[in-house]
Amino acid sequence: MSALNTDLYELTMAAGYFLAGKTNEVATFELSVRRLPSTRNFLLAAGLAQAVEYLRSLHFEADEIEYLRSLAHFANAPPEFFDYLSKLRFSGDLFALPEGTPAFANEPLAIVRAPIIEAQLIETYLIATFSFQTAVASKAARCVIAANGKPVIEFGSRRAHSPHAALLAARAAYIGGCAGSSNTESGKKFGIPVSGTAAHSWTMSFGDEREAFVTLQELLGENTVFLLDTYDTIDAARLTAEIGKPVWGVRLDSGDLVALSKEVRRILDAGGLHSAKIFASNDLDEYRLRELLNAGAPIDAFGVGTKLATSEDAPSLSAVYKMVEIKRGGRVHYTAKFNDEKNTRPGAKQVYRLADHDILALQNECSPDFGNQPLVRPILLDGDLLEPLPTAAIAHANAERSVAALPAELRDLEKPVPYRVEVSAKLHELTEQLRENVHVVRS
Repeated sequence: MSALNTDLYELTMAAGYFLAGKTNEVATFELSVRRLPSTRNFLLAAGLAQAVEYLRSLHFEADEIEYLRSLAHFANAPPEFFDYLSKLRFSGDLFALPEGTPAFANEPLAIVRAPIIEAQLIETYLIATFSFQTAVASKAARCVIAANGKPVIEFGSRRAHSPHAALLAARAAYIGGCAGSSNTESGKKFGIPVSGTAAHSWTMSFGDEREAFVTLQELLGENTVFLLDTYDTIDAARLTAEIGKPVWGVRLDSGDLVALSKEVRRILDAGGLHSAKIFASNDLDEYRLRELLNAGAPIDAFGVGTKLATSEDAPSLSAVYKMVEIKRGGRVHYTAKFNDEKNTRPGAKQVYRLADHDILALQNECSPDFGNQPLVRPILLDGDLLEPLPTAAIAHANAERSVAALPAELRDLEKPVPYRVEVSAKLHELTEQLRENVHVVRS
C-alpha cells in the first residue's frame, strides 16, 4: 500500500510539523465512532489485521517523494523534510480492540501513540480500514442473528465497491459470523470457507437442463448444488429428484421464496432426497431472512450479497481519529475538541465491559469497580508486533461468543436500544478541567 494513499492535508501537516520542529513530539490519537447508525445497537470491531499490515510496511518510495516535491503545496518545505520521509517507518505503539469485539459510540477501536508525523500520516488509511470492515462485520452479525442458527454465506463480491473491497468484505463478514464466502481469494488469503457451484450461464450453455445438471454432478459429486430457476423452478426440482444422489442441495434465486421452498422441499423429499439442502439467495438482508423463517420457509442456508458487502443500510460510519494527548519537552499535555456537535474526551482510554454496561476510563486507571475485562489490548510497541494476530477464524469465534454475551435486547433487529457507557470519575474530571482551561485561555 502506497504511503501516498492518504489525504493531502495529512502530508501538508507533516511538512508543517517538520518546519515547526515538532518531529520529537509524541502524539496519541484515538479512532472511534461518534454515534451508532440508527439501525445498529452495537458494532463489531474489524480491520485490525490490515491496519497492522499497513503500519508495519509504511514507507515512501523514491518516486513518491519526487512527486511530492513537484506539488506546489510543498514549494516552501525544507529539503530535509523529504530526506525525513525517505527514512520514515512506523515506530510507535498501537492498541486496539480484538477483532470480533462488540463496540459502542465513542469507545476506541484503536489508539495510536507515535511521533506526531507518523501518527498524523496514517489517519486516512486507518479510518477507512477500520470503519469499512467494522460496518460489514456489524451487518453480518445482524444477518446471522436473523438466520437463527442457519448458515449465512457472504455472496457480495460482484456488487462490492471494488475487487479489494470485495476481499475485505468477505473477511469482515466472516468475522461477523458468516459461515463462509463466495470469494475464492478470501479462502486462500484468510482461511475462510468458500462456497459456490454454477450460475445460470452454466445451464444455458447446454442443450437442455438435464445435461447441464448431470455434467455438474459428474464434476462436483456430493458438493453439487443445482440452481433451479434458470427456466422453471418446479420442473428443475423434479429433475433434481429424478437425477438423485449425490447432491448437496439446490439453490433458489428468484420468485416467491416461501412458496417455492415449500414445494421444492416436498418434491425433494418425495424423491428420497431428504438430506438435500435448500439454499436461498436474491437481494436478502437480515429483515428478509427473518420474514422467510417466520413464514415457515424450509430454507437451510442463505447467500447474502449486495446488502451485506456494501452494508447497504449503513454504508459509512461516523469514524473519527482525534488527538487526545501530546508529549512535548517530557511533559504530557491532554487535548480534546470542544464543539457542541463534535466533542471529544482527552487522554488515551481503556474500555471495561461489565454484565450490562461499559466503563470508559483513562488508560492508566485502575479500580475494583471496573471488573476484570479490559478490552483494548497492546498490539504494536515501538513498531514491533507483540505476538501474531489471531486468525480470521479466531476472530469469528470471538464475535460469536461476544455477541451471545450481550444483553438480549441489543440483538433486536428493529428496536433501537441505547447501551450504557459510563464515563469514569477521573476521565470526567479531566475533561471538565481541560474544558475550563481552554475557556480561560480563549477568554
